[in-house]
Amino acid sequence: MLRHYGVDLLDWHRGELSSRRLAILVKHLPRDSAVNRELHGEEAEWSVTDHLLAATVDHLAAANWMFATVNSEDAPTDPPEPVPRPGRAVTEDELPGDEPSRPGPDEITRFFGHA
Repeated sequence: MLRHYGVDLLDWHRGELSSRRLAILVKHLPRDSAVNRELHGEEAEWSVTDHLLAATVDHLAAANWMFATVNSEDAPTDPPEPVPRPGRAVTEDELPGDEPSRPGPDEITRFFGHA
């Protein structure tokens, strides 16, 4: 409270800060506040923009992998790993965009008509 608003939390105890005002100040603490980091962990550090950038990277990596798989005669490489998101573990079956399963190289080849 002191760092972001210049308000001493003891002012509430002294009766100089109303409970309503304290609740509003706590509710609107910035993302990088100690309270938000304690409540939300690493997720508090990520903004909507950060999540959108991670999704963009995941989708580009998946598209490049699909293109290389379809247009390569060599054995396909493993699909790209999604950018780790805070607060949740990424499962093996998870595609960028939260699709339920990964298409295999044969499915990708059939989809693009290169049988």
